[in-house]
Amino acid sequence: MTLRSFSLSIIITILTIPLFIHAQTADELQANINSLSTKIQALDKEIADFNKKISQTQGEAKTLKQALASLELRRTALNKEIDLSKLKIVETQGKISNTQSKIYVTENTLDKNKRALSEALRSLVNNEQSLPPLINALSPGSHLSDTLNAAKQGEDVSKAINEKVKTLAETKTTLATQKAVYETSKQKLEDLNSALIDQKQLVEVTSKDKNDLLAKTKNKEIEYQKLLSDKKNKRESLEAEMSDVESKLKVIVDITKLPKYGKGVLKYPLANPVITQYFGNTVFASGKYNGAGHNGIDFGAKIGTPILSADTGIVIGTGNTDTACRGVSYGKWILIRHTNGLTTLYGHLSVIQATAGQSVVTGQKIALSGNTGYATGPHLHFTVYASDTVHVTSPTEYKSKVCGTYLIMPISPKDGYLNPLPYL
Repeated sequence: MTLRSFSLSIIITILTIPLFIHAQTADELQANINSLSTKIQALDKEIADFNKKISQTQGEAKTLKQALASLELRRTALNKEIDLSKLKIVETQGKISNTQSKIYVTENTLDKNKRALSEALRSLVNNEQSLPPLINALSPGSHLSDTLNAAKQGEDVSKAINEKVKTLAETKTTLATQKAVYETSKQKLEDLNSALIDQKQLVEVTSKDKNDLLAKTKNKEIEYQKLLSDKKNKRESLEAEMSDVESKLKVIVDITKLPKYGKGVLKYPLANPVITQYFGNTVFASGKYNGAGHNGIDFGAKIGTPILSADTGIVIGTGNTDTACRGVSYGKWILIRHTNGLTTLYGHLSVIQATAGQSVVTGQKIALSGNTGYATGPHLHFTVYASDTVHVTSPTEYKSKVCGTYLIMPISPKDGYLNPLPYL
């Protein structure tokens, strides 16, 4: 065999290096992932059963026993959700490791194929003759067998190069897909870790609520009934008092500073929104707000639902009316001023995850929904104001006659409240 024939044989051998995968490692990882998936499915079913029971206990408990049982049921369900999140985190970490392994193998294969193709092309260039292969082969001292062999080897090399170019393209596509899966899994892992933090915060809040209830009632039914009665009287009286306070505010709404009504001016403050109470003088509002009308819209949301900023803006205040007067007004709230002349309020929260002065962007998670303040069940209260009309009361600005304490909360004249729906 001539040196040229031998060189071409080596090139063909290099060009046919096969793809390879660490099958055993990949299989082990997949087996672990499958095992976790089975456990996750079982835990998912348990949580669904708990949530069904919780949905049957919505609304204010009529007895202390019901109240304590509801809090304990919620705490147990949250702990189950924590277990589920931990399993999903381990599962996702396994998928990430599996994908990283595949990416490593694919990148090595890609690199080897590139080097092989480069070497093949370099060899062809170095062995290229100015005359056709047949004439070169028939030059003095050569044989016809060399000519036929060179022609065949040339065809083989051309075919091998074409196949390797195709393989390179396919490998690059595979690598791009694997990297996309990796990035998706990384984002899922971040989301799961965030959810885990939320769930742990909710357990703390639920445990505190239970301890506070036991402390206030001394675990006696009669004390619980007194507490219920006091809350009912206060919240009804406070609505009338707030209406009077806000009616005395003298602020003129400058409509030129407001955006035109249009879908998407503001985004919905939670995923999968379900409106349970509309703005204004609805049938429900007429019996609950002393004829003043509902100053926002309510979204049905189980406790712990992520609450999202409706637009880019600055958090100009957060607070909790329950610390000054339990069971009235907004409970835990956040107020955000936007650049379009609108300001939005998020009320009845369970956990506040934003701070005054913080910049937020559209869709950013700022809180978890709850049923703090004046709420007959878990939901999000969402109010939209004309920015120039609303402000947060200072620590010594508004002392409630009903509660006997200073309330720190957003207030606005009636004209400052805008119907959110035309902006959503």
